[in-house]
Amino acid sequence: MQPDTDAMAPLTLGDLDLTTDKFILDEVDGYIPAFFQGVDLRHYSKQVEGELQRIEQASIKDYIKESQNIASLHNQITACDSILERMEGMLSGFQSDLSSISSEIQTLQQQSVSMSVRLKNRQAVHSHLSQLVDELVVVIVDNPVMEQEFLEQLHELNNKINFAKELSFRETLSCSDIQDIVDHLKIKAVTKIREFILQKIDSFRKPMTNYQIPQNTLFKYRFFYQFLLANERTVAKEIRDVYVDTMSKIYYSYFKSYSGRLLKVQYEEVADKDDLMGVEDTAKKGFFSKPSLKSRNTIFTLGQRGAVLSPAELEGPILIPHTAQRGDCRYPYETLFRSQHYALLDNGCREFLFLSDFFMVAGNSALDLFNSVMGKTLSLFLKSMSTYVSDCYDSIAVFLCIHIILRFRAITTKRAIPALDKYWEAVLELLWPRFELILEMNIQSIRNTDPQKLGVLDTRPHYITRRYEEFSSAIVSINQTFTSERTHTLLGQLQVEVENFVLKMAAEFPSRRDQLIFLINNYDMMLNVLMERAADDSKEVEGFQQLLQARSQEFIEEILSSPFGGMIAFVKASEALIEKGQLDRLKNDEAQITQLIRGFSSTWKQSVEALSQDVMRSFTNFKNGTGIIQGALTQLIQYYHGFHKVLSQPTFRSLAVRSELINLHHLMVEVKKHKPNF
Repeated sequence: MQPDTDAMAPLTLGDLDLTTDKFILDEVDGYIPAFFQGVDLRHYSKQVEGELQRIEQASIKDYIKESQNIASLHNQITACDSILERMEGMLSGFQSDLSSISSEIQTLQQQSVSMSVRLKNRQAVHSHLSQLVDELVVVIVDNPVMEQEFLEQLHELNNKINFAKELSFRETLSCSDIQDIVDHLKIKAVTKIREFILQKIDSFRKPMTNYQIPQNTLFKYRFFYQFLLANERTVAKEIRDVYVDTMSKIYYSYFKSYSGRLLKVQYEEVADKDDLMGVEDTAKKGFFSKPSLKSRNTIFTLGQRGAVLSPAELEGPILIPHTAQRGDCRYPYETLFRSQHYALLDNGCREFLFLSDFFMVAGNSALDLFNSVMGKTLSLFLKSMSTYVSDCYDSIAVFLCIHIILRFRAITTKRAIPALDKYWEAVLELLWPRFELILEMNIQSIRNTDPQKLGVLDTRPHYITRRYEEFSSAIVSINQTFTSERTHTLLGQLQVEVENFVLKMAAEFPSRRDQLIFLINNYDMMLNVLMERAADDSKEVEGFQQLLQARSQEFIEEILSSPFGGMIAFVKASEALIEKGQLDRLKNDEAQITQLIRGFSSTWKQSVEALSQDVMRSFTNFKNGTGIIQGALTQLIQYYHGFHKVLSQPTFRSLAVRSELINLHHLMVEVKKHKPNF
């Protein structure tokens, strides 16, 4: 509402506006000094009062004069009042409206919060319901078992079966709507899976079939068995029983046939109870024929047989019997044993892994299932081994078989396959006692040997010694990887018996010289053969080195005693007297000393030459003979050096014959020329 502009004309008060007139204050300022001039206040008060009346009258006239303006002002104020009143009414209406709007906004806000909560709840319900609906929806397909889509749908069906079981526990009504459909689909799937797996297992039995191919196919569909185990345990057990029965027969038939065909390519003649180390050496016709080795000594020689333990051959391809027969090849037992057991190891490891993964078993359950499949085959092997071992006298073959098993056991341990552990132990329990028995029989045969029944005496190495050393070096070299203290003990007993035998044989020679030659030749041969296969620091090597050194030193003394015995005896006697301070007792032996000096000077070269030739004729090992000659010449120089020292004593310094002594350095140079080079 707009105010009336005419009624709101400017208000002019004129002289009535005291607030704009400054004369009053100015006049007051003019009156103030009068108080200080002795003016009569009563008179002054009347004067002021008169002045005020005059001013009042003037003011009334002014008000009367401006009465119209005042009335106009009053009207304007009244009009403004009316306007302000209307404005107050309008503002009150606005305030009421705003209060109503605020209430509506609050109501809308509460409704919004409520709707948001309901929306979240409905979304949560929708999520659960959609998942539930997805789980309850059943898609029916009819694909072949081997197609990937069938496998995918089988996974889907398995999930729906599990979900339906979960809902049934909660008594969900929707579960009953699909339960019949799921059950029918489960029966259909179980039927198809059963037919498929049984068909694959049945294909194992076809002649000339490589069972690993259908087995690998089954392995790709191992979820089939998992589905059966989860939903139809009766069918799953049927599948497992059929598989166990089928594979048990297949393995048994295969290994029985393979083992039988392997025996046809074994050496036709094998060692018997008379082929012992201490038995007289008579050639045995046809021993290990095709090809023939003939000599009994080959029973104790390792030769190339140790190659069966090399990594290349140990895990090499198995023997093909019919191929070997066509080539007229023959093999020792350990080669056949290696081939047979590597086939067992390879098939056994593969079968254990298949059983564990396909049938989902582990620990003792996996071992029990494996034994159900391979039990008959393992029993066949053990029975065959027991028959062989009970009539075996080839100790090297048995020992090689032991180490083949030890290495195969290490392989299965590395592969983390425990299935064959008990079988390995059972085989070792058969082989170890037999090996020890054969070794004890050989020890006893040497102990009972009568040297007088072994033919003509000969200083060369004896064939029984050679048998022992060939055998000992073979066992030591094989035993280095998997050492056995029992084996070391038995070899120690055998060594003692051989040493005793060598000493008994040496006693048959009439002269000590021949005895020493025989001992040195045998000890040297034993040591050389042993060092080819054993470590240089082994007990056997160390023992024979000490024996050889002792007998060689004794022989050196023996061969020096003939040409230089007088001088040697004089030196030893003189050194003994010097220690006692009694050298003067030889002061009167000038004639003997003269004879010794001149005799040595005139004959030493011929004696050394004869000694060298004699030694080289006596020892079969030229290197050993050379060592003995060098030792003898070194010992001779030491004795002659001792001879010089004795004659340099005060007791003999006055002897004129001392000037005929050969200079020691000159002797060493000359002796060096006589050292043979081989």
